[in-house]
Amino acid sequence: MAMKSKVKPDDFYVALLRGINVGGKNKLSMAHLAAMFEGAGCSHVKTYIQSGNVVFRATESRASRMPGVITKSIADGFGLRVPVIMRQASELRAVARGNPFLRDGADLKTLHVMFLADSPDAAKVKALDPKRSPPDAFEVRGREIYLRCPNGAARTKLTNEYFDTRLATTSTMRNWNTVLKLVEMVGEK
Repeated sequence: MAMKSKVKPDDFYVALLRGINVGGKNKLSMAHLAAMFEGAGCSHVKTYIQSGNVVFRATESRASRMPGVITKSIADGFGLRVPVIMRQASELRAVARGNPFLRDGADLKTLHVMFLADSPDAAKVKALDPKRSPPDAFEVRGREIYLRCPNGAARTKLTNEYFDTRLATTSTMRNWNTVLKLVEMVGEK
């Protein structure tokens, strides 16, 4: 009798696509997106809302290739240039535990996380303007930027473009509820 291997939570990854289905642009159905991941050899593929959040299981080697594979598939199939940023399940759980604004009792509706493709240079982080968009606040920790935007993310000057150009990387932002839902989808540990 063959034994089935157990799925371990750390075998799960989250792909965060930037700019999908925002303001009627870069339209891509989640069914097509899930099919791309399945076609690339991933299993247990699930999407969350229409903004390009994909939870899947893969080997570390396959997962490391997925940003390039999916970016190319979207470009070839839909003519869109869409950056894909990845996090392992354990990294995503650490992001949820590490939000510095939770200690201050911030309203959860005002919290967001920018996920960066690369770790930014410390000198570039230090050069960021903390007073760029009052009363908004941010804190860079590793490959994430935690944001508190009391007037809403649509009104802040702490944008993807601002951080991407100053930190020489690519970012994608998720609200706090989405971060928590994705943590739930990859499983608690």
